[in-house]
Amino acid sequence: MLDRPVSELSKPHRRLPDQRWQIYPQKPEFAQNLAALTNISPIVSQLLINRGMETPEQVQAFLNPESLVLPSPLEDFPDLAISLELLQNAIASQTKIAICGDYDADGMTSTALLLRSLRTLGAQVDYAIPSRMHEGYGINKRIVEEFHGEGVGLILTVDNGISAFEPVARATELGLAVIITDHHDIPQKLPPANAILNPKLIAESSPYRGVAGVGVAYILAVSLAQQLGKTKGLIQPMLALFTLGTIADLAPLTGVNRRWVKRGLQHLPKSNLAGVQALIQVGGVQARGDEKAGGAGGAGGAGEAGEKKFNIPNSSNPKSLKPEDIGFRLGPRINAIGRIGNPQTVIELLTTDDMGVALERAMQCEQINASRQLMCEQIEQEAIAYVETEFVASLQQDRVLIVVQPNWHHGVIGIVASRLVERYGVPVFIGTYEDEGDIRGSARSIPEFHVFEALEYCHDLLGKFGGHKAAGGFSLPAENLQVLRSRLIEFANQCLEPQHLKPLLKIDAEVNLNHINQQLYQQLNALHPCGMDNPDPVFWTPNVKVVEQKIVGKGHIKLTIAQTVNNQEYIIKAIAWRWGDYFRLPPRVDIAYKLRENYFNGNTTIELELIGVRLPIQLQQFFASPPTPSSTTFEYNQRQYTCGFYKNGIEAELRIKNSEGKVLAMQPGHIIGLLGTNRQNAKEVDISQPQYDSIIQAALQALSVRS
Repeated sequence: MLDRPVSELSKPHRRLPDQRWQIYPQKPEFAQNLAALTNISPIVSQLLINRGMETPEQVQAFLNPESLVLPSPLEDFPDLAISLELLQNAIASQTKIAICGDYDADGMTSTALLLRSLRTLGAQVDYAIPSRMHEGYGINKRIVEEFHGEGVGLILTVDNGISAFEPVARATELGLAVIITDHHDIPQKLPPANAILNPKLIAESSPYRGVAGVGVAYILAVSLAQQLGKTKGLIQPMLALFTLGTIADLAPLTGVNRRWVKRGLQHLPKSNLAGVQALIQVGGVQARGDEKAGGAGGAGGAGEAGEKKFNIPNSSNPKSLKPEDIGFRLGPRINAIGRIGNPQTVIELLTTDDMGVALERAMQCEQINASRQLMCEQIEQEAIAYVETEFVASLQQDRVLIVVQPNWHHGVIGIVASRLVERYGVPVFIGTYEDEGDIRGSARSIPEFHVFEALEYCHDLLGKFGGHKAAGGFSLPAENLQVLRSRLIEFANQCLEPQHLKPLLKIDAEVNLNHINQQLYQQLNALHPCGMDNPDPVFWTPNVKVVEQKIVGKGHIKLTIAQTVNNQEYIIKAIAWRWGDYFRLPPRVDIAYKLRENYFNGNTTIELELIGVRLPIQLQQFFASPPTPSSTTFEYNQRQYTCGFYKNGIEAELRIKNSEGKVLAMQPGHIIGLLGTNRQNAKEVDISQPQYDSIIQAALQALSVRS
């Protein structure tokens, strides 16, 4: 028999993603009843149940957000009335207004939205955005004093200001009025502003509770236009900017965000904003569907469009963009500017009416985004090499990763932190040295680890810091780095268990490949727009065969997947983004995926976007605990074989022997097996090839029957 471990002679595939699969409990009878009551398909019904909707009324409000009756924002935001009064008085007296924005997509779209709307309404208005490189986030005393020197009478913050006590206090000392519009967490002490608009300060039951900074700006601008009776031509441009900022900021796509984003995605392709059209052209984004879109409405009940009766959306979507068009195409081009460029580029892009200027600025966004991508890839590779050398052996004990290196651009290290979280499954704190001997960094997290609480736990070691549960930013003196590492490891070990250190993959339902078609895809359109708090549906299919696989682009795996259902083979194409490290995948796997449309040469096909893969449960169980008896005989293609599990080295090994004494040996997850009468003369074979894969499946089936 073959007595040397397969691993001595063959190279296995690289590791598989180390994930926790959480499959929602299926409720087929409940789903069928809800489907019958609401005239939707049972699979969509199950997906809605997974998202917490269990009554026809909840389904109606979700599928037809225009049926929601919204309260006036004046009822929900206590300081909105005084904000409108301050702005109206400033416009009437031609008092200078200055906007202080932020350098991320939310802050820049908010700034552009208020600049456009206030100028259209007759205000004297300008803006400033603090330097990411030299000043960091939020309004500061320098900006306040600069505004004062320019004769500004009213400061309007967007997407910042809620924690800026000292700069706002300085503004009031200088006699400036201040309106804060923000959506970040509320500090213990509020700044002494004239008015504060923040959804975190309003009732949790309010439909406006989940708006991002651009949502607060949109509510303020629409309310002001309505009070002045000048909404004509204003709503749709503001809706476009609201949609860009809301999706790019990963705001929850539920409640009023879902309602307005759904409209905005329909209007974006035909937006009259030159900057939006230029971004769409440069980003290569195409709208899909037929020409049919809902109306644009105001911030409250006034001007709202859509019938109030129960109306499930048609399965053929209106001609529209999808959130991923913004999340992966348009948003990054805007965000790249704030990370490594000058935010003025984006403000000019989104406020100009000159298509020539817009295209010029859009091309600048394109070029800077390309630089940002290269920078991210380089830093990511350097970070991985550093982690693999220094920390990978201790990750299970440390339960947190702290990576600090010189000469990294702190504008992009947050993106790299997110990628390291995906790769290693632990919270990541990443930083780079600054000229003065300080470290500046970003943090990204997993669900069970609270970044802001971790930073507070280390507050005595840090300079500035801030954030929330999932992400944060911080600075510290370089000499505190080792103590910070120890303190974060201490905190991580208090709140994380070993099972938490695997990325959590939430899966909606099991689907066989024969059910994946255009009809199913169209049914899923009822759930769009998908995003935060309303994720894309995730399905899984067990024990599929990987027919073909190859690396394409910058480390993506392109695959052909097959499944046999009722003696018929069904084949579908798939893509696994940024999975080059997992190439080659084993010949048999369970897969988790989203459905995507692929457009090529005028043809539309449904493909899989793989987000999870694991060894088939059956295979995992066999190798973890071989059945008893651990050997048996079986017939395949009218020939007799024996098969069984044997210990060989560390792992169990499956061996299949024919009547001539030839043995096929394989270990779990290996692409390569051995075939021969003994290991000395055995040859390596690719067991993903049909002739070997088929006999392996027959052997596993025979052992399963015997166990």
